[in-house]
Amino acid sequence: MNKHFCAALLICLTVPSLGIASSLIVVDDRGGPSALPYYQDLAPQPTPEQTDEKNLGVQSTGAFPVRSDRLTLGTMRGRVINAPGLQPMFVIGDDSISRMWLTRHEARLQQLQAVGIVVNVASAERFAKVRGWAAGLEMMPASADDLAERLGVSHYPLLITATTIQQ
Repeated sequence: MNKHFCAALLICLTVPSLGIASSLIVVDDRGGPSALPYYQDLAPQPTPEQTDEKNLGVQSTGAFPVRSDRLTLGTMRGRVINAPGLQPMFVIGDDSISRMWLTRHEARLQQLQAVGIVVNVASAERFAKVRGWAAGLEMMPASADDLAERLGVSHYPLLITATTIQQ
């Protein structure tokens, strides 16, 4: 399976506030239980206000601030995970520690083609500033509470790959 498709699917399933949706195409049906329950939380096609560049990736209201109550700035102990096919992603906030972390890891994040989730950002203007910290990296503003719960993390900045969660 294409790693970008897997990443998009994971993000849509774990970060529903992104407002990203795609139609499901059945390539081969070999029977078994329906997968519909896994896709019911996906939003319909984005509305024009969701696709407006300044609101890209924000909840259906297209409103800032974007907050993640389950994620705070802090340190964490890395650990091994087993998530084959997961596209690398990183989680940062709008703060000086995240900025320093991003600067320190920018080359590696680009090498991994990691996608960034920016949590706890107050406005579209602040999000634009955060994107400017590493212009070559794809980033989107989103609450990552569901992702934090599923992965058992509570602090950022962090990098999530198919094999590790680390700072």
